[in-house]
Amino acid sequence: MQKNIVKHKYQVSVHDRRTLNNHSSFLIWVTGLSGSGKSTVANAIEAELHKKEIRTYVLDGDNIRTGINNNLTFSPKDRHENIRRIGEIAKLFIDAGNVVLAAFISPYEADRQQVRKLVGAENYIEVYVNTPLDVCEKRDVKGLYKKARAGEIKDFTGVSAPYENPINPDCRINTDDLNYNKSLQSCLKLISSKL
Repeated sequence: MQKNIVKHKYQVSVHDRRTLNNHSSFLIWVTGLSGSGKSTVANAIEAELHKKEIRTYVLDGDNIRTGINNNLTFSPKDRHENIRRIGEIAKLFIDAGNVVLAAFISPYEADRQQVRKLVGAENYIEVYVNTPLDVCEKRDVKGLYKKARAGEIKDFTGVSAPYENPINPDCRINTDDLNYNKSLQSCLKLISSKL
C-alpha cells in the first residue's frame, strides 16, 4: 500500500500560512492526571492567545474520544494509538498555521516523546499540570476516581494504570497552590516568545 502513495506538494506552504497569520504555528501539549486542570489551563492559554489575535485550536481528550477516537479503549495499546492520532492531527494544524493546544492525560513518556518527534522539537511545548493525585481525587469533577476505586473503571490513570511524570517539561503549572497565576504567566511568556 505505502509504495502506491505519492505525497503531493502544494503551492501554499506552512511558511506562507504563518506569514499570512503573522505568527508561528506549533503544538502546546498539556499533560497531567485526570482532574488536574489540563482543560482549564489549555482554555486559559487559548483565551490569552485569542486576545492577541493568534489563530488557535484546542484538542481535548474527552472531545476527541467522542469522535475520531471513539473506537479506542483505555488499554495501554489503545492509549498509545490515541496519542499517535492526536499527534498526527496536531501536525496538520501546525501545517495549517495554527497554534494547537492538546489537553490529554498522555500517561506515557514514550508517547509524548513520539509526538515531539512527529511534529518536530522546535514545534513542541510541553506543559505539565502537576496536581497531586489526592487533590485530583478530592476534586473528582466527573466522578471517575470514585468509580475507579470501586473497580467500575479499568485502566484508570493514577489508580489502576500508571502516569509517568514528564522528565523535563517546558512549563510546570501547579493548580493546587497559590503560585498558579505566576506559573501560568511564566508559561504564557515562553509561548509568546515562540510566536
